[in-house]
Amino acid sequence: MRFTTLQKCVVAIRLMATGESPDTIDDYMRMSERTAKESLYPFSRGVVETFGDVYLRKPSLHDLQELYAAHEERHGFPGMIGSIDCTHWKWKNCLVLEVVASQDLWIWHAFFWVPGSNKDINVLDQSPIFDNLLNGKAPNAPFTLDGNEHKYGYYLTEGIYPQYSTFVKAFRHPVEERDNFFKRRQEGAREDVERTFGVLKAKWHIVEHAARPLDLETLRYIMLNSIRHIYVLQNK
Repeated sequence: MRFTTLQKCVVAIRLMATGESPDTIDDYMRMSERTAKESLYPFSRGVVETFGDVYLRKPSLHDLQELYAAHEERHGFPGMIGSIDCTHWKWKNCLVLEVVASQDLWIWHAFFWVPGSNKDINVLDQSPIFDNLLNGKAPNAPFTLDGNEHKYGYYLTEGIYPQYSTFVKAFRHPVEERDNFFKRRQEGAREDVERTFGVLKAKWHIVEHAARPLDLETLRYIMLNSIRHIYVLQNK
C-alpha cells in the first residue's frame, strides 16, 4: 500500500521492457516480487481498456481504401489488407499470437490465447478474423484487378493456410518466370508482418522470453498492451 501508482506503473513497464524476473525489482526499488507481479495486471488492463477503441480496431471503409492504396504502391498488390501470421510465446505449453499487420506496423487484428496449440492452422480455426464477414458486418470495400471488380480485400499468407478466396499464397513450386516473380513479391510483402513481430519482441522483451508464472488473463493483457505500443514507438 505504501507504493504509489506511478511507482507500480514504472515497475510494470520495466518488467515488460526488459523481460527481467519480478524478484529483481527488490534491488531496484525495494518492492517485493509479489507486488511487482501484481502491478502488471492493472497496468496492462488499464492501457487496453483506455486505448482499446483506437488500437486494434477493425478497419473501416476508409482504412481499407488507404490500405489498398498503400500496399499497391509499396508492394504492387491492389486489394491487399495486410499479411497474416502467428508467433509463439513459451508458457507451460505454448501461447500463440495471430495478427494481421500492414506496412506501417499497425496491427488490424490480434487473436491471443491458444494454450497447448503450436500450429497456425489450429489458431485460425478458433480466430474471430472472419466473424464480421460471416455475419454480414464487414464493410463493402471493392477493388478492381485486371478489369474485374472484387467485393472484399485479401490477406497474404504462407503455404500452411487453407485455400480460401481471402488468402493469397505464394507458388510453392514456381515454374514460369512470372510465377517466380510473383513468389518474390509476395514473400517480400509478407516481411511486413515479420518486421512487426521483430519490433514487438525488441521493444518488449517479456514476450521474447519464456512467460513468467502468471495467469492467462494477465498474460493476455500484457500481450495486447504490448502490441498497442508498436505503432506509437515506431512512428513517434
